[in-house]
Amino acid sequence: MRETKARKFTLMLLLALLPAMIGAALVGPVFISPIKLIEVLAGWLGLGQPALDQISVQQEGVIFSAIRFPRVILAALVGICLASCGAVMQGLFRNPLADPSLIGVSSGASAGAGLVIVFGGAWIHGSSWFGLTFVAFGACMGGALAVLLVYRLATSSTGTSVPTMLLVGIAISALAGALNGIFSFVADNEMLRRMSLWQMGSLDAANWPRVAIAGCAVVLLIFALPKQSRALNALLLGESEARYLGVDVERVKQRIIFLTAIGVGISVAVAGMISFVGLVVPHLMRMMIGPDHRYLIPSSAIAGAILLVVADSFARVVVAPAELPTGILTALLGVPFFFWLLTKNHHRAMR
Repeated sequence: MRETKARKFTLMLLLALLPAMIGAALVGPVFISPIKLIEVLAGWLGLGQPALDQISVQQEGVIFSAIRFPRVILAALVGICLASCGAVMQGLFRNPLADPSLIGVSSGASAGAGLVIVFGGAWIHGSSWFGLTFVAFGACMGGALAVLLVYRLATSSTGTSVPTMLLVGIAISALAGALNGIFSFVADNEMLRRMSLWQMGSLDAANWPRVAIAGCAVVLLIFALPKQSRALNALLLGESEARYLGVDVERVKQRIIFLTAIGVGISVAVAGMISFVGLVVPHLMRMMIGPDHRYLIPSSAIAGAILLVVADSFARVVVAPAELPTGILTALLGVPFFFWLLTKNHHRAMR
């Protein structure tokens, strides 16, 4: 019965994703009606437009192709990365309050991007494609280095300790925060502005190269993470029980940490630090359909895409004509939910 409910709920989320993305493509500083969208799509398909409307359709087509569509697709891809990584990290830590940032990958990726922005500014200036890949490389390397340090320091001859990994992740996050402070101190105004945008999390610089980079990460996660579902279900019973069931616990930990580093590192690289998506979405999905990772991972990925697409849509219009960084909006929504989770768990522990 629960499996049937989980399948139906995941299918409903999947069906809701496309309308959410279409609606997000219509809103912004200038609202474009659905009829105009149909006309633009018809023009792209070569169905032709009346001569009087041709210029208007071409202008709106540029808005869709260069601004709206890349941004909406990038929001969906980043939401998939963050939410799916959050789901597997909560399974690995066996804690619904876990988040990918707990192992330092977000802060490490931010420090790596900051390092490139400050000390590689002369190299990346002048070429948007090269600049994108260079900063993304720095963010991915920063996240990978942070995760590698966390894993190595938490691993001993007896295996990898999850509580130790959590403590080391907190220390690495503090170190990355100190490095970001140093980078901010030595940065000029332009560098400081770029770093601030990274740390607030924003999708206003979305373009097709960023979509391609995030798309590669999503393809990897879609194929790799569901394969860990049965192992994560076994880990819910405990590491010893999972070993008795034939799960190679250490290898599963390595895979999950590696995939999380890639997914979250690239998300920070293309969109900055967008918080609480990896915490809120998997927990809500767990409350809705249960802890079975065979359905929890895909449902979290789709719900994360919907959440970030909708949040980015509100970010574009809530303070129009200005624009609110998406990371600020998700934090404003996520912090009260996080406090509610803490209060709920505290009352449950007191019973």
